[in-house]
Amino acid sequence: MWDFSTDPGFQAELDWVAEFVREEVEPLDLLHPGNHEPYDRESEVFKETVRPLQQRVKERGLWAAHLAPELGGMGMGQVRLALLNEILGRSQWAPMVFGTQAPDSGNAEILAHYGNEEQRRLYLEPLLDGRIVSTYAMTEPTGGADPGGFSCRAVRDEDGWVINGEKWFASNYPHAAFVIAMVITDPDVAVHKGTSMFIIPRGTPGMEMVRGTGLFGEPLGEGVHGYLRFTDCRVPLENLLGEPGTAFAIAQTRLGGGRLHHAMRSVGVLKRAMEMMTERILSRTTRGGPLADQQSVRQSLAEVWIAVEQFRLQVLHAAWQVDRSRETKDPEHVRAARLHISAVKAATPGTLVDVVYKVMHLHGALGVSNELPLMRMWQMGPTLGIADGPTEAHKDVVAKLLLRDAVPAEDGLFGSEHLPTKVAAARAKLAAAAEKQKETS
Repeated sequence: MWDFSTDPGFQAELDWVAEFVREEVEPLDLLHPGNHEPYDRESEVFKETVRPLQQRVKERGLWAAHLAPELGGMGMGQVRLALLNEILGRSQWAPMVFGTQAPDSGNAEILAHYGNEEQRRLYLEPLLDGRIVSTYAMTEPTGGADPGGFSCRAVRDEDGWVINGEKWFASNYPHAAFVIAMVITDPDVAVHKGTSMFIIPRGTPGMEMVRGTGLFGEPLGEGVHGYLRFTDCRVPLENLLGEPGTAFAIAQTRLGGGRLHHAMRSVGVLKRAMEMMTERILSRTTRGGPLADQQSVRQSLAEVWIAVEQFRLQVLHAAWQVDRSRETKDPEHVRAARLHISAVKAATPGTLVDVVYKVMHLHGALGVSNELPLMRMWQMGPTLGIADGPTEAHKDVVAKLLLRDAVPAEDGLFGSEHLPTKVAAARAKLAAAAEKQKETS
């Protein structure tokens, strides 16, 4: 059965979330717009304002909705999570208030799946409670998105592991209580089989931040994305997450969901931009009349709505694919979910760039100024085109999965849809049918 409706009970929850985010959370975006502020657990705004808001979310039963109930979440499934994230995506602070912020959400998932009892007690429990934040360190200055170029290495000795190397764009490191780092432990095998995950607590000797890197518009040296260097950084044996050589399998647990969640929140950004566009069209006058009288403006609005609606449905369909794969465990369903996640990841940055640009352009100079949020929203497009793997890598995944099921044509020269060949075959089929009819009449 195909159904595009939302259960009335869950819609009531979404309505509460929408009002709560609009009235209680979005003001934080205005008063505390820094990228680092939602992650600073020592700040007054977190202690005095955010913690009480988080408590209200917990009392409502909406805290960490992406996690299973046994981990303190709702286990609502990806489709419902997509509908929730559409609302949270409108606000920079909302994911933190609802316990779904990256990279903590993904780190919590891999700790839950692969952490031992002691690791869960030390790191997962305070992370789920919102008392601490964490960092995920995978990419490197020399390797970038290519794991084959990774060089950060851990060597085992009698007392533990000794790590040397560098990591790049380790988000929120200045505020993190611990780092989960992907490090080469066996350089003699393929990188996908020779890397391991380590939990490295804050303050571990030998782990230092070379500098903080920010996004465009932030002052040099003040960004929350850490350029990390490990120099004879020693971690005990028990800080290995999972088994040696399983880092890439562990990573997929967090990256697949994270990519989809970024897209879900992007829907909220796009809807907010479209609302700004319709408001502008109805409010602004030019040449003696409202912008709404200009056909080219109406055409642009129509294009934006179509793009947002297509993207939203693609995200929801991908979420449904994931829910189905987790329910059935069917390998074909799992592969389909992977296909749709990569396709959504590839579509996200371009949709953001195109839609927000149209909205910015309609606002004129105001649109590119620091008096509207549009430039910051637009910047999300190029950023998400790089985060969690570049767009090109995900397009390649989509193409490979599609080609896996494709069948080559018997006629390799002209193909299976060659009209002269098909017409001749159709004539022969009809002639044979007519001859058979004569024989039986």
